Amino acid sequence: MRLLMAGVSAPSHIYPSLAVIAELVRRGHHVTYVVGERHRALVEPTGATVVGHETVMPLGDEPWPEDPGEAMQVFLDDAIATLPTIERLEPHDAVLYDIGGFAGHAAAHEWDVPAVQLSPASVAWEGYEEEMAEFYDALKASPSGARYFATLRTWLDDHGVQLDAQAFLGRPEACVVLIPRALQPNADRVSDRYVFAGPAIDEARRQGWTPPPGDAPLVYVSFGTAYTDRGDLYTAFADELSRDHRVVIATGKVDPAALPDTVDAKRTQPQLDVLEHADVFITHAGMGGANEALWYGVPVVAAPQAVDQFQNAATLEAIGAGVQLGDKPIREAVSEARACAPRVRELRQTVRAEGGVAKAADAVERLTRP
Repeated sequence: MRLLMAGVSAPSHIYPSLAVIAELVRRGHHVTYVVGERHRALVEPTGATVVGHETVMPLGDEPWPEDPGEAMQVFLDDAIATLPTIERLEPHDAVLYDIGGFAGHAAAHEWDVPAVQLSPASVAWEGYEEEMAEFYDALKASPSGARYFATLRTWLDDHGVQLDAQAFLGRPEACVVLIPRALQPNADRVSDRYVFAGPAIDEARRQGWTPPPGDAPLVYVSFGTAYTDRGDLYTAFADELSRDHRVVIATGKVDPAALPDTVDAKRTQPQLDVLEHADVFITHAGMGGANEALWYGVPVVAAPQAVDQFQNAATLEAIGAGVQLGDKPIREAVSEARACAPRVRELRQTVRAEGGVAKAADAVERLTRP
């Protein structure tokens, strides 16, 4: 089968489905992956044919708009810029697309082929629109929100997509959800046509990393790829913990040389390798990191920075997977998180039993069958 994957040019959107793409290629499907040219190297190891394009998505060091409508506009503008690249391709048998890969969803309508969303985040549940009505009413009344929905409606009309705008955004006909049910709000009200496969961990990202020597608890600190300009927190973690913990920090935008040499600080760390050895994960609670923490059974100290991270942090605490940092002293938060270890081991077993890569690929094959 010829499958087209419409990605989003941001690592946090690319990593969650890479192992699924690689598995589909291994099974003999021809996958064309459309993504920003600068992320070609992330996708090529899957064996997919990468079609690169210019992207307007911010680079890691560039700030995201704080206004919700403006932030949503970035994804829409990128989709509008991406669709002509897809339209130059021969029609494929089916389309896979990220939650922000709107160009893929639109192309599936133009080609009249099945479309499956690969969601790296939580999905809408029955009653979602009613419960979120106040937010969306305020958004549509704002200048940025009004511009967003007007642009979206015009773009959909221009390409013959007659769906309601919010249905296009949040109600895919078919969806493979790459998070565990434990992290899905109102999981009991999610349509049974959505397949929860759980995290699709990409073992190709492993690098053979070994932990710093010693028996002290290992604390890993990472705030993902976009919200990393937190030298104040990194320094505080180093000062408070390095006396009796092994501390490994992915600093992102912060120069590692600014931190004391009592910690292992680099701009990037091989996260899967580190989590396999970690006793506690201090995280911004992005969905990717939350997934991986549960997969490896590592308790978290959540310090959310923006967007869905606050909901994820609250959910992680509610299911017993860790604590939120909030105003807690750092050492107290780490100690409380370590006490969650037995519960997190239970969650690890549950999450791994959901199926992972093989279940996700099986679902894609079933849902894209003509």
